[in-house]
Amino acid sequence: MLGALRFVYFVALAVWVGEIVFFSFVVAPALFGVLGAERSAPVLAAIFPRYYAIGAVAAALALVAAMVLHWHARGRWIAAVVAVAVGLAATAWAGAIVHPRAQRLRLAAEAAARAPADDPAFQEAHRTAVVLNVVALLAGLAALGAAVAE
Repeated sequence: MLGALRFVYFVALAVWVGEIVFFSFVVAPALFGVLGAERSAPVLAAIFPRYYAIGAVAAALALVAAMVLHWHARGRWIAAVVAVAVGLAATAWAGAIVHPRAQRLRLAAEAAARAPADDPAFQEAHRTAVVLNVVALLAGLAALGAAVAE
């Protein structure tokens, strides 16, 4: 059973961290490079709900597996549990709070015939999303390292 839990943990981390890396370093730059900011926005708006949902599910699975492993190992998986919990919180916050706010701000700016990038509130939401994405990535990598150390 513990072997299966470790497998679930590592696969969930692979999906979560892989998704963040692929989106951040391949998908988003390619979209902006090919389509430009204005035409990329609707595509990214369609991707983000799935992106955050997959990330949250994968992180939640990793968290449950890490918690059970922590319980069985009498506390040795605590660093992994904490790292995954921090990353899951960042992913959930970005998906449930920051992205919907940025989406509303983007649509309002476009309705007013303004570029969303010129809106300070949109810029702040975007910066927050980027920071949360970095936190989730670093937390996922820390969780991987903590588990490997076990």
